[in-house]
Amino acid sequence: MNTRAFRRGAAAVSALAIGGLALAGCSGSSQGADAADPDAPVEISISTFNDFGYTDELLQEYMDEHPNVTIVHNKAATSNDARANFFQKLGNTGLADIEAVEVDWFAEMMEYADLLAPVPEDLKGRWLDWKEAAATDADGNLVAYGTDIGPQAVCYRSDLFEAAGLPTDRAEVAGLFTTWDDFFAVGQEYVDKTGKPFIDSANSVLQGLMNQIEVTYEEADGTVVATENPDVQEAYETVVEKAVPISAYAGQWSEDWYASMANGEFAAMLCPGWMHGIISGEAPDIEGWDIADVFPGGGGNWGGSYLVIPANGENVAAAQELADWLTSPETQVKAFVNAGTFPSQPEAYEDAELTGFSNPYFNDAPTGEIGIARAEAVEVSPVKGPKYFQFHDALQNAVTRVFDGIEDADTSWDTWVEEVSAF
Repeated sequence: MNTRAFRRGAAAVSALAIGGLALAGCSGSSQGADAADPDAPVEISISTFNDFGYTDELLQEYMDEHPNVTIVHNKAATSNDARANFFQKLGNTGLADIEAVEVDWFAEMMEYADLLAPVPEDLKGRWLDWKEAAATDADGNLVAYGTDIGPQAVCYRSDLFEAAGLPTDRAEVAGLFTTWDDFFAVGQEYVDKTGKPFIDSANSVLQGLMNQIEVTYEEADGTVVATENPDVQEAYETVVEKAVPISAYAGQWSEDWYASMANGEFAAMLCPGWMHGIISGEAPDIEGWDIADVFPGGGGNWGGSYLVIPANGENVAAAQELADWLTSPETQVKAFVNAGTFPSQPEAYEDAELTGFSNPYFNDAPTGEIGIARAEAVEVSPVKGPKYFQFHDALQNAVTRVFDGIEDADTSWDTWVEEVSAF
């Protein structure tokens, strides 16, 4: 199993080149794959974030099959960093030939669908219906290549569970967490017994709850209902009352969060497939991680991304070929093996490499089968309008203020309401 996970930093850049050197002067359209000579040297840049499973070895496969191609892979530290760069440069210059877009700001991006090169017609129908529908513009153009989805399970430390007198068998652990009330009760029991945090992050719980609500901040027609939506307020109140007391941190992705993972500080995480590679990469020496085929309240999808191709790029045709290959069922399965990024294409679910895959790091958990079961358990695909990212980020900040003791729950909610009215 490949346990690479993204590393922290402003932007970690990996340049892949034949013979260890990028081909100089080959990024211009006169020398690219869009030129008259399809075999002319071409450099294709791709920008992602977190860990898409696009290892050096995987990208080298494509270069071996296409000797004229050099791939330069740029990896932002976080989705937030990628978003800021994307919207600053879209329609101008400076974006990669292929850009990764995260689902929470995907609807925002779709407002600029005319600045993207459409996906070729013959690829339509490859993805899950809801994954493809979200990437189709008003004119019926599919403008993005679906990568992964994020069906969630529960990752847990079997050694810490055992020490706290909790079950460790996957099936028994799954029985502990069928409802959110059960999840919070077990978490509080663990904290009371051990004096240590149960789950990594309060805001990961907020994310899990919100992903089970069909309408959160905006209705399908764009009407903003964020501050009047009782489901949003209930989710917030649940998190600050029940998740904050059992959490190690307010949010994820901080240096302290990474360090605590490496040190084995907490006992459980709400765990989409793409988190597997992050856990194993950040805590390679921690033994005891396992995965239960369950998610509180039924099912939930957290995350999942797309690849898009700026229409004004210098190597559009070559980028389309690479994006096609990266999101083919076969390559999606390889990316899953590398990083746990679960395929968004039903054809991949018949692949024996997926159905039979077990993860040695997670006590040989059958992560392929678990991922399929968790994907089938997802019943809600939340409406995510153009302002979803801003509203949700601000609500996470509200939870953080409560966690840090800066504001009480009611005051922090009122602060969020004021912020939302200004967006």
